[in-house]
Amino acid sequence: MLSASAANEAVALWEQAGLTRPWNDPHADFRRALESPAAEVLGIHDDAGALAATVMVGVDGHRGWIYYLAAAEEHRGQGLGQRLISAAEDWVRSQGIAKLMLMVRTENSGLAEYYEQLGYQRQETTVYGRRLIQDSPST
Repeated sequence: MLSASAANEAVALWEQAGLTRPWNDPHADFRRALESPAAEVLGIHDDAGALAATVMVGVDGHRGWIYYLAAAEEHRGQGLGQRLISAAEDWVRSQGIAKLMLMVRTENSGLAEYYEQLGYQRQETTVYGRRLIQDSPST
């Protein structure tokens, strides 16, 4: 589990992986996860102590959700994502939640295949959203 001191490193990984969007403040997402008993930010550090990979996981009372799975470019292909998914699954299970979900943007078919190889199945669900607050001052 990461602490507040890892926020900048984690957000840098998320940005490097193309996971952030201008209308969301990833620092606020990180802070909210740390402040909530229903979420965690997990990470793996390399031998030099740098953050090599991270994932945010949370529960909504019915399902668990994965957000921001990212590995530093130099650490991709080493199984860190699988280790973090497994840790996220364990954390969700420890919360008494039976199902773990995630969302993949339509244009990211390679990531969809990655999750399918890990046993995740495409759901027959359409997700709708409505912005209620503006996290980022740029929007």
